[in-house]
Amino acid sequence: MKHEIEPVYDGNSRILILGSFPSEASRKQGFYYGHPRNRFWRVISGVLGCGTPETVDEKKRMLLSHGVALWDVVGSCTVKGSADSSIKDVLPNDLSVIFGAADIKAVYLNGSAAISLYEKYGDGSVPYFRMPSTSPANASYSYEALLDAWSVIRCML
Repeated sequence: MKHEIEPVYDGNSRILILGSFPSEASRKQGFYYGHPRNRFWRVISGVLGCGTPETVDEKKRMLLSHGVALWDVVGSCTVKGSADSSIKDVLPNDLSVIFGAADIKAVYLNGSAAISLYEKYGDGSVPYFRMPSTSPANASYSYEALLDAWSVIRCML
């Protein structure tokens, strides 16, 4: 399966948030974190002090206006449904596209699969950090706990 969603970034991006590979809901919607129970947009908007964006354009504008780039580690793979644990036959995305266009100060990885894949295929030239997954599968983290953990990105913005 090929990653069909374009990265979000511009020359003003200072941090890069990476997931593993788009979920079925995201692939169907054509944009990141499309599952209605994924807390990514609510958490990021809370960290940035914004209202939660609804449309793809609002989501892009919110990220870019705060210096945030967004993409995934995996460019293509074999995957069953949305299960990160089933990802195999990985071809990584060429992250140099973003690193070459923006002065990225830190990479934040959304969940354990993203960090594992980044450590295997990523650049590693800037500091990177594992963040707790915003996926509904990560039920052990409340919204408040996610908001608190993800608030560390503010120091790089």
